[in-house]
Amino acid sequence: MKIITVLGARPQFIKASALSRAISRHNELNPEKVITEIILHTGQHFDHNMSQTFFEDMAIPKPTYNLDINSLSHGAMTGRMLEKIEKILLTEKPDWVIVYGDTNSTLAGALAASKLHIPVAHIESGLRSFNMKMPEEINRILTDQISKILFCPNDTALENLNKEGFVEKPVSVVKTGDIMLDSALHYKNSAIKPKSLISLDTNFAVLTMHRAENTDNPQRLNDYIENLLDLCGTQKVVFAIHPRTAAKLAQFNIQFEHENLFKIDPVGYLEMIWLLDNCSLVLTDSGGLQKEAFFFHKPCVTLRSETEWTELVEVGANILCPEPENLLLSVSTQLKRSINYNSALYGCGSAAQQIVETLTESNHV
Repeated sequence: MKIITVLGARPQFIKASALSRAISRHNELNPEKVITEIILHTGQHFDHNMSQTFFEDMAIPKPTYNLDINSLSHGAMTGRMLEKIEKILLTEKPDWVIVYGDTNSTLAGALAASKLHIPVAHIESGLRSFNMKMPEEINRILTDQISKILFCPNDTALENLNKEGFVEKPVSVVKTGDIMLDSALHYKNSAIKPKSLISLDTNFAVLTMHRAENTDNPQRLNDYIENLLDLCGTQKVVFAIHPRTAAKLAQFNIQFEHENLFKIDPVGYLEMIWLLDNCSLVLTDSGGLQKEAFFFHKPCVTLRSETEWTELVEVGANILCPEPENLLLSVSTQLKRSINYNSALYGCGSAAQQIVETLTESNHV
């Protein structure tokens, strides 16, 4: 079996590394049924952290193809990817195309494959924020519609697909657990403490914020910063400042300092694992970090009005805080809550193995 995995962002490579390891284990145990995986990187997220050392340090297979498509509008980017991915698929003739999540690369890979009648497997299928203003929501919905196997990370995703009528469609819907949990467990023992935080060990909050709805409005961004400084009166905070956020802070001339605030550059995955493992609280508008906070048994405050991980809100592990003035109250609520982290909301860390087993047993090839 030949598989082409289409990726476009650093988090997708980290997730895909779990599948690559599962494929290697499968090949060792089943030499008569070898799976060949070809990794195609669209280049969507130009990330200086994705250097050669990124792949070497984390033992992640390097891409066979790198399209270097980035810094374009949504339409131009997706169209360029579609054109180049199609050429590669025509040359390689894979049995499956695998895509992850909800980026433009996800949709472009799925579209290119489906138009060539190559079956698509969508990992992290069924997630819904129900906010159609988010490009990610459009990408994930359309990708689900043209996939042959939909791998769901949890019961909520499975329920979303059932409500959308997928039980009546000629597709396979499989709940595997979350493949990011596979990666978190694998890399936990390789975590690295950020060099800029030598004096900091525990009892701190981690903050990340990068979404346009929080950073593009100068008043809203300033309000979040003012409430952040109030929070620093009682809580140490590590603020990993995304380049987008840094640019907006500079553009709006928002300057801020506090003895309990530790401003650092964006960190690599192994450093983020250390922060999650040692912090007491996570503040974020990222999708993935909400879930990783749960993996590491840390309460989360999400700086958004909605989340695709609704089950975290239902069990109290996450609280939505769309208004800056509610930041301190939300933090206080989360720190006082008794949260059950033993619930297997996202499986037990064997999603990649189940995905490989499902692919090898599929009758689409």
